[in-house]
Amino acid sequence: MAASQVALKVQPDLLSRMVEARALTDAIFDLLPPNSYYERPIPERHRLIFYLGHLEAFDWNLLSEPLGLKSDDAGFDKLFAFGIDPVDGGLPADMPKDWPTITRVEKYNRNIRQRIDQALLDAAKVDGLNPVLSDGTLLHVAIEHRLMHEETLAYLLHNLAYDKKNAPWRPRPESRPAPTPRQITVPAGIATLGMSAAKPHAFGWDNEFGKQKIRVPEFSVDVFPVTNAEYMKFVIAGGYENPRYWKSEDWEWKQRTGIQYPHFWSPARNGRADDLNAGWQLRGMFGKIPLAMSRPVYVSQAEASAFAAWAGKKLPTEAQWHRAAYGAPEGTERAYPWGDARPDSTRGNFRHRNWDATPVDAHPAGASAFGIFDLLGNGWEWTRSEFAPLPGFEAFSFYPGYSANFFDGKHFVMKGGSARTDVCMLRRTFRNWFQPHYPYIYSKFRCVEE
Repeated sequence: MAASQVALKVQPDLLSRMVEARALTDAIFDLLPPNSYYERPIPERHRLIFYLGHLEAFDWNLLSEPLGLKSDDAGFDKLFAFGIDPVDGGLPADMPKDWPTITRVEKYNRNIRQRIDQALLDAAKVDGLNPVLSDGTLLHVAIEHRLMHEETLAYLLHNLAYDKKNAPWRPRPESRPAPTPRQITVPAGIATLGMSAAKPHAFGWDNEFGKQKIRVPEFSVDVFPVTNAEYMKFVIAGGYENPRYWKSEDWEWKQRTGIQYPHFWSPARNGRADDLNAGWQLRGMFGKIPLAMSRPVYVSQAEASAFAAWAGKKLPTEAQWHRAAYGAPEGTERAYPWGDARPDSTRGNFRHRNWDATPVDAHPAGASAFGIFDLLGNGWEWTRSEFAPLPGFEAFSFYPGYSANFFDGKHFVMKGGSARTDVCMLRRTFRNWFQPHYPYIYSKFRCVEE
């Protein structure tokens, strides 16, 4: 090892997880023919070629210095360093010719993987002094960052034209009827957000630290997320034409963009929602099917808030969502909605098994102690809580902007996970967030009454 390199000890299981995470993102890119890498499926995002280089550049920029490595291509390290936060701003104007060739990016990726892997293998053989790497923090960050981008890539490709991706299969229609909407009362109790920063502790991102106990008054909550069938009633009732249900900034966004229905729906033949069977279709990852009424509707936070106002309800706060998901009648709190058992395929639609949503009542074994369904997986769930630091927040020294850049009052907390969310991010403390005018993600919701 180089004399300037800080000695460290790497946990072998994290090396295996890194390999597995790489395999998942590699498989996403296998869905792309070469001429699709320069497509921009979502106007606010980078072209897909950026993400091909971003994953390795992130690992390099994070790990190279602690591993004592020097850059071979500082230009690529910078070019692929940062993505775009799409908050109601100007759209990127770059052209395909502005990006390097796939061959050059793949060569860059191979070189980075080879150098990092060798350095990690060497580091794993020595006793360490670097606490950030020896306790696994940086490798956890690299792994979970990649797994987050597996989901980002999934919804980007979801928005790519069908003839521009390699479809391994075609979707089948979903005939299961939607369950009857109902609510259940959650008694007053404690919701614990975050985890203690005292060491030793489990891995978490900086916004997960700052354990906070919140007393939550009694409230009622939807047993199921809002389905396509339930949301269709809002569309038919003219919800997209009536400003009374929308916050002023949300209405301005809706008028400016011209949206009239959820992003993942394709309109009826006559372009109107005349009834529940008017020919509407659901845009699956690899093809369209008749609108699956039993699946959760995917919408932006602005649309979810408008539906809740129309229904005379609200979106839950982060604390209410926690109470509904992890609380129990006897006053205890669970690791997962169903208890302490590790997540498996009976509990929900997560861990990269499916490309699309499943019916909201398809996993009764995943229900919470209060009998609330579909809390983990099948789509992130919107809350009305602004993304903000927990008490005692301290930004990661090696990634200071990960959370802090988004404590701006323009992003809202999301909980739960989607079909493309890995098990490691189903932990109780994990917090996702997004701005309210972004309709492309796998995001569902349920309502509460207080």
